[in-house]
Amino acid sequence: MFRRKVYDALTEWKEKYSKKYAVMLEGARRVGKSTVAEEFARNNYRSYIRIDFANIKKDVLEVFEDIASLDMFFLRLQATTRVTLYPGESVIIFDEIQRAPLVRQAIKYLVADGRFSYIETGSLISIKRNVKDIVIPSEEFFIQVYPMDYEEFMWAVGNDTYDVLRELYKTNKPVGNGANRKLMRDFRTYMAVGGMPQAVEAYVNGNNFETIDKVKRAILKLYEEDFYKIDPSGRLSKMYNSIPNQLSANKKRYVISNATGKRMTNKDKEIFSELLDSKTVLISYNVTDPNVSLGATTDEESYKLYLSDIGLFTTMLFNSVDRLHTKIYSKLLSDKLDANLGYLYENAAAQMISAAGNKLFYHTWKKDDAIHFYEVDFLIASNAKIVPIEIKSSNVNTHKSILEFCRKYSKKVYRQYLFSQKDVGHMEQLSFKPLYMMPFVLEELSGK
Repeated sequence: MFRRKVYDALTEWKEKYSKKYAVMLEGARRVGKSTVAEEFARNNYRSYIRIDFANIKKDVLEVFEDIASLDMFFLRLQATTRVTLYPGESVIIFDEIQRAPLVRQAIKYLVADGRFSYIETGSLISIKRNVKDIVIPSEEFFIQVYPMDYEEFMWAVGNDTYDVLRELYKTNKPVGNGANRKLMRDFRTYMAVGGMPQAVEAYVNGNNFETIDKVKRAILKLYEEDFYKIDPSGRLSKMYNSIPNQLSANKKRYVISNATGKRMTNKDKEIFSELLDSKTVLISYNVTDPNVSLGATTDEESYKLYLSDIGLFTTMLFNSVDRLHTKIYSKLLSDKLDANLGYLYENAAAQMISAAGNKLFYHTWKKDDAIHFYEVDFLIASNAKIVPIEIKSSNVNTHKSILEFCRKYSKKVYRQYLFSQKDVGHMEQLSFKPLYMMPFVLEELSGK
């Protein structure tokens, strides 16, 4: 199994919270929730039982039909799974728990019983439709599982330069053109592969990018099938597939009707909430009045969407061809793609900001001509002030929006950053950083 940061989060849960809470691993399908849950159980408990409600035998499912008597329930569960449970030393994993709402409701009583620990995993957790008739347990400790971030990717591929990058960042000096080009190529490799464990495994095993792309397309097809199960009309799928096109159009917000091709209805809003619950996308809200409480002035009708994994985004970007030629990937790695792909880097930044525990916000406002708009890509709260962030693919000389923002809100701005492929630099208060240094900026802004 790849080294994952969520493993450390599970360790903290076991040490501090497992006696009072079950842990819920939330995340999109194929991000590695089940794998890390089982690996953690194997290494940290005397025994464990994993129940996969997406693929469960009839005799095991029948055990859950009556849990009024926990003594009898545990005896039957051990008998059918042929696993012995030890009080205080065993854990039960409920995989794809959203498929068994009554079992989830019973978590309250299982935790109160105190004999064992419990790990839940959930994909497409729109448990709204599955839990309308049950009582949601308050005895759940939630951990969000993201696709592998850049550091986890480097661990997986055996690249040991991440700590070196952190030390380079601390110097606040240019790393040099040659070194920066090499480091950006490494980062673009991550953008090409992404953080879905299956795609990373294919890359580690030496498969070519055509094979890696097939792995990612299989994941996208799985998402498509899930979307159609939730919404047979196909609107949910259209909303998802529309994300790259709407970002490339450089509009100031995502428009549902542009995705569906029809006027938005209340049903569309319900379907859209299903998309957000799927954890396959990241949402960034437009802030109308930037201040340290960014969530207080969001426009709920003005937002952008990003994919939760940059590798899937890269594949969707070139989805117009049935067979993706390795030529496109080689051009991406060498930074020779013809198109202006700033939004590709913007999606990578959104993923890094979210993985660092931040909600996504941006800000738009009208220019003096009252027709065109300024836009700052991301806003982060830090040190009781706000930090505007601009993302560029290459041209760092066009950054009027962030300069105007800092002029307009000068008293509220703590720091300001422009991330691109260019080396470290600055212009007055504006700091220029290469994208591979964003995780360290986020660490510093969070006080870690």
